Amino acid sequence: MIERYSIPEMRDIWSTESRYSRWLQIELLAVEARVESGFVSAEDFEKIKEKVSFDADRVAEIENTVRHDVIAFLTSVSESLGPESRHIHYGMTSSDILDTCFATQIRDSGELIMDELDALGEALKGLVQRTRGVLCIGRSHGMFAEPTTLGLKFAGFYSEYSRVRKRLEDGLKSACVGKISGAVGTYAHLDPAVEEYVCGKLGIGIENVATQVVARDRHADFIYALAAIGGLMERFGTEVRHLQRSEVGEVEESFGKGQKGSSAMPHKRNPIISERLCGLARMLRGYLIPSLENTVLWHERDISHSSAERFIFPDACGITLYALRKAVSLISSLRIFSRTVADNINSAGDRFFSQTILLMLIDAGLTREEAYRLVQNVAMSAMESKNGLLDMVKNDPKIGEYINGEEIDRRCTLEYHLRNENNTLDRLGL
Repeated sequence: MIERYSIPEMRDIWSTESRYSRWLQIELLAVEARVESGFVSAEDFEKIKEKVSFDADRVAEIENTVRHDVIAFLTSVSESLGPESRHIHYGMTSSDILDTCFATQIRDSGELIMDELDALGEALKGLVQRTRGVLCIGRSHGMFAEPTTLGLKFAGFYSEYSRVRKRLEDGLKSACVGKISGAVGTYAHLDPAVEEYVCGKLGIGIENVATQVVARDRHADFIYALAAIGGLMERFGTEVRHLQRSEVGEVEESFGKGQKGSSAMPHKRNPIISERLCGLARMLRGYLIPSLENTVLWHERDISHSSAERFIFPDACGITLYALRKAVSLISSLRIFSRTVADNINSAGDRFFSQTILLMLIDAGLTREEAYRLVQNVAMSAMESKNGLLDMVKNDPKIGEYINGEEIDRRCTLEYHLRNENNTLDRLGL
């Protein structure tokens, strides 16, 4: 994780020191489990707890020779002990501590991400509440469509937050499992009770059927959840980028005192956070591909996944946390220009009532094709002549055969059009 986007508490979880400390904790819990079962004396365990340590520099030195990080770590640990070192890593394989440690790192990272994701949810809820009932023009294909409200627009992001939160919960449940089942996962030299004890103490689940490793589809679930969070942030950022364009001007990112938008143009205020969120979301999606490819390993185990995971997980977790914090700040301080929002509705004229007229004609007995043809002809003429649609509809003799001006005035209002806003927001508890 590059320094620019690094969050210290996330960086600490994935640090070398943290990894070795977690490995040692797992090794000690495994010994403790064997003490409970009577296979290791309490005296030896006390000696281990009193003297055991590791030296990260010494581990690196040993690894230069043995080319195996776990063996180097275990050698350093053994150097701090006497004969009681024989109890360390008894019946275990490297993946027992690697994957079990991995689960705790994902769990702790997930807790940080979940807290920030919930802060995002609260920020979105606040944005919906302060824009509820604020009429705006909706757009499809980037073009004026029909009116909506800013509250409804932003409520869609809150609804997506609820879904990505569930995906994160599921992804964490999937990935936060360990294994202490030895080489190829058969418990040949360790009782399953050791695994139950260790994972229970760590507060993580147990792989149902381990090979020599925890199945990597579990970790892909978690990375998909992070990619989905990125998708939510990118979608919101893209909306802000469009609405902040000079030609639209309905919202704006907060612009701090002393902030500068351009090295050349002092007048610029750019949507830089929104653009950054879009870029970081691309990174999160990029990590998903190798995570899915990591699910396919040879037989009971190979390490083709290992090198990729050393990049993927620290970076993906770090990016997600950093981006969420930026997104929370963006949403909480987003400026809404209500006058411009109203001006844009007014500039749309009244052509957005075309569907209302269409349905009124259908209610009057026309087929959809007949009604569509009548309304489209008038709507195109209104657009090209820059006249009001409703005035032209009222003066069209063919349409007048089926609906009258009084009916048109009653149905073609913004209040009637958006009368169900509260119903939609209430469904979300907003």
